[in-house]
Amino acid sequence: MLAPHMDVVPAEENAFKPKIKNGKLHGRGACDTKGSMAAFFQAFCDLAKNGPLPLSTEVIFVGLVDEEFGQAGSRKLAKSGPQADLAIAGEPTELKVVTAHKGNSWLQLQTTGVAAHGATPENGKNAIEAMTPILKTLFHDYPKILGKRTHPLLGSPTLNIGKISGGKQPNIVADQCIIDLDRRTIPGENEDSIKKELMALFRQQKLPAPDFSSTRSVPCPPLNTDPNLPFVQTLLRASKKRKTHGVSYFTDASPIAMGGTPAVVFGPGNIAQAHARDEFIDILQLEEAYKIIGVFLKSMP
Repeated sequence: MLAPHMDVVPAEENAFKPKIKNGKLHGRGACDTKGSMAAFFQAFCDLAKNGPLPLSTEVIFVGLVDEEFGQAGSRKLAKSGPQADLAIAGEPTELKVVTAHKGNSWLQLQTTGVAAHGATPENGKNAIEAMTPILKTLFHDYPKILGKRTHPLLGSPTLNIGKISGGKQPNIVADQCIIDLDRRTIPGENEDSIKKELMALFRQQKLPAPDFSSTRSVPCPPLNTDPNLPFVQTLLRASKKRKTHGVSYFTDASPIAMGGTPAVVFGPGNIAQAHARDEFIDILQLEEAYKIIGVFLKSMP
């Protein structure tokens, strides 16, 4: 199963006008992931037209939407679509075969205070002050704990505090403070284990427990596909690589795998170019991806 995603990150209108310069194709989505879609689909069409067709393997090309937000396409495929022996999610991996990527949990922490007039702050309880030691713990102590936990392809889990809000205006003691966390997970971790770990850390440091809530409406677990699966090994041989890799970003491969189809991530381009103002893809790498997928498809039994 070949499964590149079709949605494109918004940009200025002129960013959608493709141009070729110095062997690179510039334009929004060129790398993430129109490049993979073009390479996969052309190889798919060539196989259908010229053969030889596999005798006992069905090959399906699936275009998926909403990868950037809620992965509605891949989740629908996992729930209602056919199961397969392998799915290849087209993402910019620089032609590396990726069998593992981190999961993603978005958590919101809230502290509550008591509002009072800014001229008499002693009459209130400032929620921002209550959040301050929690922030210090998350920035300085929690990363040390995460650094002791590793995965051979993914390294350690990480935490980013991406948003903070609190209070209403300067002359009112803040009665609420909220922070939003982006916690990248490795196999063996989930949202419940993260909450328990953080609560234990806050108790250990005698901090008041904040209120937890999730801002993700769907689970985003890590991907951890067995690299020894026969079709994964076939893709490795087609790409002339000896080993698989891991990446830190989340992809459609995880929701697909949740539905019972082992998945890998593979495609032309560098993830550093994804969402960039001057997004581009190397044309030689695009052509190489087309050749690799062609060899892979012709290797199907």
